[in-house]
Amino acid sequence: MERRLTLQIDTATTELADALAEVAARTFPLACPPSSTSEDIDAFIAENLSADRFARYLTDPDRTVLAARRDGRILGYAMTVRGVPDDPDVQRAVPLRPAIELSKMYVLPDCHGAGVSAALMDAVVRYASAQHAACVWLGVNQQNRRAQRFYGKHGFEVAGTKTFHLGAEIEHDYVMVRPA
Repeated sequence: MERRLTLQIDTATTELADALAEVAARTFPLACPPSSTSEDIDAFIAENLSADRFARYLTDPDRTVLAARRDGRILGYAMTVRGVPDDPDVQRAVPLRPAIELSKMYVLPDCHGAGVSAALMDAVVRYASAQHAACVWLGVNQQNRRAQRFYGKHGFEVAGTKTFHLGAEIEHDYVMVRPA
């Protein structure tokens, strides 16, 4: 008899920093526009998605990292950040407060289409609601149509734009918002 293992989503702890960094290194490039250079992507990963950075994220009281696991293997993660940055474009696009940012959400390629992303999104929305947030917001590259469709299916709507620096390039993102 085959045993079907269930997906677990829970709050990540510092013991998972190395594994989260490995998932981040494999998945971040998938969300980058085709014009992004491997040097810029590698530099971003080294600066923002290393095990050391994840260890800091996991102890930051304004951040929560949710890890999706099956049989102990991390299949993806979502990182939330409490609040809205001082960026005037984001301030205009996200008028509802308090707000929770969905800063990062990545799933391993071999798990795309298997419900992991949807389960992570549901967990993020439940978390935001439990935190009494009025909305959840995120930034998504304007060229990343697949992610935009996914977020749209989960109630997010384009509310504005912002920029994102990837190396020397300035990328253009949509700011998408949904009620919590």
